[in-house]
Amino acid sequence: MRTLALLAVLTLATGATASTDYLLDQPMPDLMKVLPAPPKPGSPQNIDDRATFRQTRALLGTPRGDMATRDVTDDRLTVFACAIGRKLDATSSPALARIFARMGDQGMVRRAKDGFAVRRPYLNDDLPICEPKTAHLAGNGDYPSGHTTSGWSAALILAELMPSRATQILRRGRQYGESRYICGSHSKSAVEAGYMAGSVLVAILHTSAGFRRDMDAARTELAAAGTAPNPARCLTEAGAE
Repeated sequence: MRTLALLAVLTLATGATASTDYLLDQPMPDLMKVLPAPPKPGSPQNIDDRATFRQTRALLGTPRGDMATRDVTDDRLTVFACAIGRKLDATSSPALARIFARMGDQGMVRRAKDGFAVRRPYLNDDLPICEPKTAHLAGNGDYPSGHTTSGWSAALILAELMPSRATQILRRGRQYGESRYICGSHSKSAVEAGYMAGSVLVAILHTSAGFRRDMDAARTELAAAGTAPNPARCLTEAGAE
């Protein structure tokens, strides 16, 4: 849904018809062979996953928990504004918006989720999470985390575009993934797998000539002066760990 909304905004901002994904019809890596297998029940990593889920319930309602809640629905232009040091939108950064709208993984993560078939942590321990416990969420497997895949791939792209801000950008990308187990929607191991899946996606994106052209255009956009991001939000993010 967020990708469709971004495509709509991009179309209005540029007066152009939204383009197809860079990787449409491209063979994609099999994450079930790339990622480590999810933790087995009773294994040390599985025990750590369950302990992390229980312990992080105390963060709900705190500034870090509120940040995790925002990360559920905020688009990538909003998520990374503070890390980049400027407000981002489809009007001022159309090439960057185009990248985020066209970087779909062609079902790569979905196939891995379906194949690994890991239950989300709140289905095993009935404790609160930061988003509604919908049937869709429950049916969309835990491993790997799709949000983390999306956020980490965006962080890698932005760090490449703005190497002078790479530390801040990659830190925010890491926090975005951590928001998923702080929220309670994912296990810690699913988030770690999401970082790897995001790296896989970016590697394949670089095979697309259209992606590389848009990267060059986005680099020029981001070199221009921009508007400062929301200071209150940036203060919260700076103190989050």
